[in-house]
Amino acid sequence: MTGLTILDFAIIALGALSLIVWLIFFLKGKKYNSMFDVLEEKEFPLKEIYGMGYAVLETFKYQYTGKKDRELRQEMDVLYGNKYSEYYLRVVHAQQISISMTVFVLSFTFYGLTSEILAVLIGLMFTWAAYYYYGTLTTKKIKDRSDELLHDFSEVVSKLALLTNAGMILREAWQEVAMGGTSTIYQEMQASVNDMNNGMADVDAIYNFGTRCIIPEVKKFTSTIIQGVTKGNSELTMMLQEQSKEVWQMKKQLVRREGEKAASKLMIPICIMFVGILVMILIPIFTNLGVS
Repeated sequence: MTGLTILDFAIIALGALSLIVWLIFFLKGKKYNSMFDVLEEKEFPLKEIYGMGYAVLETFKYQYTGKKDRELRQEMDVLYGNKYSEYYLRVVHAQQISISMTVFVLSFTFYGLTSEILAVLIGLMFTWAAYYYYGTLTTKKIKDRSDELLHDFSEVVSKLALLTNAGMILREAWQEVAMGGTSTIYQEMQASVNDMNNGMADVDAIYNFGTRCIIPEVKKFTSTIIQGVTKGNSELTMMLQEQSKEVWQMKKQLVRREGEKAASKLMIPICIMFVGILVMILIPIFTNLGVS
């Protein structure tokens, strides 16, 4: 049995220290755990330990005022609304710290099982990956949400143009279209209907709809509606018809891009199959050469 080296002692000491720090903040974070009970486990895995990350933020008096925090706060406005953006900003930071600290401690456990410095290095790599991933996850959610909005956008504009052209006033047409689907853009339209029914001006409710949807195409659409309302219903109908034509062209381009992406993804399994077939052919050839 070989003795422990200086490197072993250093890694064990660092691992023990990191475990102690983890336990201290885990215990301190228990008083904050109730803050995260309302979160969905599917969207926020391991939420039971987020109190630890929040305890770290509170201990070091983190201010949430950096450039990244401002960008993240804007993303939270889109995903969860202005009312809850500050809460989810803290959730994301607590999630980042909690999960990355846990992975960091586990990397030393793997070293104890394998006695390989590579285990620690891989653990550190996964620690950074976890911190980065959970820090950029909202950006991915925004992108997925934008893609989903664009998917049904052309249909919404066409329906609205058709109903206003048939003589229906904007508010009634908007409500009729809003109740015609369950995807993200329809849910946002339904939220606008609720705003209108609660006394908000139609123009303001539609403007807020465009702000929540954030993507340029929807913002242009809402601007067109607001301009049309100020100029009169006949102008609004013409504007929506023009917008509908533009949106359908955009829809064609979007479908074409999605098809190109699907084709490029198919190249990966095709290449793997090609390499597998090539190996199956070449191995017998080289085996026969060795025998001869």
